[in-house]
Amino acid sequence: MPLLRSSAESLLERLLSGSAVRAISEQYSFDIGYRPSVSETRSWERSLPVLAADLRDAGLGHVEVLVEHRLPLASKRADAVLCGVHPRTGEPSFVVVELKQWTQAVASPDDPGLVHIDRYGDRPVLHPAEQVTGYVHYLTDFLRALEHNPESVRGAAYLHNASEAGVASLRLIDETDTGRLFTGDQRAQWLEYLTSLLGPAPGAQAADILLNSAVGPSRQLMKVAADEVREREQFVLLDEQQVAYRLVMQAVRRARNSDHKSVIVVAGGPGSGKSVIALSLLGELFREGHSALHVTGSSAFTGTLRRVAGSRNTRVQRLFGYFNQLGEVEPNSLEVLIADEAHRIRQSSANRFTRRNARTGRPQVDELIDAARVPVFLLDEHQVVRPGEVGSVASITAAAQSRGLEVQIVELDAQFRSGGSRAYEEWVLRLLGLAEGGPTAWDGDDNYEVVIADSPEQMEALLREKARVGYGARMAAGFCWPWSKAVRDQPLVPDVAIGEWRRPWNNPESRRRDDAPPRELWATEDGGFDQVGCVYTAQGFEYDWSGVILGPDLVWRDGKFASDVTASRDPAFRGKGSAGFDTFVRNVYKVLLTRGMMGTVIYSTDRPTRDLLHDLVDGSSEAIGT
Repeated sequence: MPLLRSSAESLLERLLSGSAVRAISEQYSFDIGYRPSVSETRSWERSLPVLAADLRDAGLGHVEVLVEHRLPLASKRADAVLCGVHPRTGEPSFVVVELKQWTQAVASPDDPGLVHIDRYGDRPVLHPAEQVTGYVHYLTDFLRALEHNPESVRGAAYLHNASEAGVASLRLIDETDTGRLFTGDQRAQWLEYLTSLLGPAPGAQAADILLNSAVGPSRQLMKVAADEVREREQFVLLDEQQVAYRLVMQAVRRARNSDHKSVIVVAGGPGSGKSVIALSLLGELFREGHSALHVTGSSAFTGTLRRVAGSRNTRVQRLFGYFNQLGEVEPNSLEVLIADEAHRIRQSSANRFTRRNARTGRPQVDELIDAARVPVFLLDEHQVVRPGEVGSVASITAAAQSRGLEVQIVELDAQFRSGGSRAYEEWVLRLLGLAEGGPTAWDGDDNYEVVIADSPEQMEALLREKARVGYGARMAAGFCWPWSKAVRDQPLVPDVAIGEWRRPWNNPESRRRDDAPPRELWATEDGGFDQVGCVYTAQGFEYDWSGVILGPDLVWRDGKFASDVTASRDPAFRGKGSAGFDTFVRNVYKVLLTRGMMGTVIYSTDRPTRDLLHDLVDGSSEAIGT
């Protein structure tokens, strides 16, 4: 939805009187929950009157203007969307406009799609024509009203303060119908461009079509995604995995043939193949032309899936999103919603980044169930690692049954992580008190190796040797050390300090910093070994060899593990008491200890805990306690 909708003629009048920017600011405050910045307000004051006057001078005063129009299923906004009637066809016609006040800009010599401007220093920004192209594709990909006529949407960047000389290098990229570039020197060409796509007739009806459109991935996007996933799909589903897959496809057929709605819950431990099922389903659903989205509650997990499944097409990446995107989606607008890592479902989608008027007040699980004919939840209940995460088989089932919906539950029994070792998974659960019986000795498994290190240096050396001979390896730790903010042009701070050994946490930014990959890709991209990961960057991933540092938040005392919330630096527990922390911290270490495919090296900062681990792994075979 836009912050302001108006005809171009009325918009110009309101801008000249000062009421338009006030209205935009008030709506922004209502939507976001805080007032716009001075720079945002200034950009509206300086760019919108230029656009409105140009539309008036082009004889397009009746074109409808959607100011700061939010893209579907996203927080991004296009500066303006012009809605009108095509002068030749008489059909609805739309122009997405990105307004820039730049006077000078220089394209990067290594990639002309990136641009440097003085006020941002060394940080590049996306070329404005590329930016507006992305907005056009987003609208045509997710607004069903545009599905059969994507050519009705065009895009242009208008640098109204710039001369051709000032931005000459921006012409290095080819212009397209979805990404034209105009400067102030080209005002005549800009007006001609507008009148070639928009006629003088009122555009209110076209705006209504856009704003009232159902939201969901288009069939064109599904075809692109099907081709992408087909070329990459190499999954073989076994036993209960096949059962889960077939149940979903069966439910999809029933939904399409008889207006049926049902919920499927797939529960399994780490490495049981939940995400393999999810990606296999997406591939088949896309090939058959069903509308589907994959969502998670993890930026790291979603970021990696976007990279893996859609690396050759950024439009495909948009089919991988987040739980909190679906609050405003029309009920059953999707055929299938795949909620992966559903143990991370939160009580509510609202957070400090959520637009105020998008806070539905409904539980997040209800929003997910309502979004699709066949909502599919894949989860591991032992991976709830922070307050507010409420995803469980029971909670999802209760929410579905309260709506009178059929629920089918599939328990995955297989183990594909930890060398396929059920023994190791059970050993971890008993060690942490997440299964009955108390810690027991590690009797070994031909498929999996467990090593106890006496120092972080020893742990790192063992893992580095594995990496040297070609294995993937990562080190992760409990959240027991401070985490400094990244400072531009400065190396990551070595916050994880144990004696003389010091290493930084994983890169907190979504872009590479020196040799450190973006935070979403710490577990999967080159360079991640030299930083220490946390549960939020490790969850959902695996690597050949895993190093785990047990911190002072969970130690062995008096024959049992004891948790200490005061030793945690996790912001999720800052200022909170110990209620619930014991379960969360055990789940955290369960996640970290089950990332390895071939082996795990464990180090505890606490001597009695190291002694226990040595006894379990290197000593007697008797159970140690509870």
